Amino acid sequence: MVHLSELAFVKGHGTSNDFILYNNENCTISLTSNQIVDLCNRRSGVGADGIIGAVRCEFIAIPGINHGDATWFMDHQNADASYAEMCGNGARVFARYLVANGLETEKKFSISTRGGVRAVQIHPDLTVSVDMGPASEPAQGLTPHVHLETGEVFESIGVFFPNPHAVCWVDTQALPTLELLMGPTIDPASSFPEGVNVEFASITGQGTVTMRVFERGVGETQSCGTGACAVAWAARRNDPDLAEVTTWQVTVPGGVLEVSEDLITGNFSMRGPAELVARGRALI
Repeated sequence: MVHLSELAFVKGHGTSNDFILYNNENCTISLTSNQIVDLCNRRSGVGADGIIGAVRCEFIAIPGINHGDATWFMDHQNADASYAEMCGNGARVFARYLVANGLETEKKFSISTRGGVRAVQIHPDLTVSVDMGPASEPAQGLTPHVHLETGEVFESIGVFFPNPHAVCWVDTQALPTLELLMGPTIDPASSFPEGVNVEFASITGQGTVTMRVFERGVGETQSCGTGACAVAWAARRNDPDLAEVTTWQVTVPGGVLEVSEDLITGNFSMRGPAELVARGRALI
């Protein structure tokens, strides 16, 4: 007889980028890759773009990561169980989860992630702001070509947030028609040895941009927080007339994110919704 355990979880999303969240306070729950893939499966599991465990920083040590003043570590994995350096939408949902479950009592605090410590703030309207840090630009311009299965080829500009991103500019009318069922191919393949999130974006006005994204480890998603920051970073540098624009409304299929850049420090902040929609128990 196969013994089944129960995993208590909360389902949440940020602009429809959705996550399974669970309390792993003492880091005693160790989900296998297969369990994570099964839980995130949209037909046979709970369904999500990723999974996030809430772990007290004192119980988890990861080489190269300093938890700083954070109490909680955001243990995030993609739907295929791979790790990402950072998840912007996940950070917002994680902050809501911590406060809603009484694990944090303040509305402004820090969380630890694989991409470093991030300050978060929950606003009265329940949107959440995240300090996304600065962009990391390659020493040499990173401009690989992006190939779609349909044969279309796009030039891109690479940037790290700290996740790797390749931003491609697309005509506004063409953006909704792109076929993104299959992952894009990067040429040269050595450009992003750890894989890459590919954003297809159109600048629609002074401080407005629309994007779609194919995320490594997931597929096309309804939103990507670090991707929105990458697109805002690229948009300001795409046109001299936009050099002084510091706040962007980034429209994704799942909603709208606000991304701001501090021109003095180089830091980016992102604000957007974070919804908790269900609570349950999964058999694992």
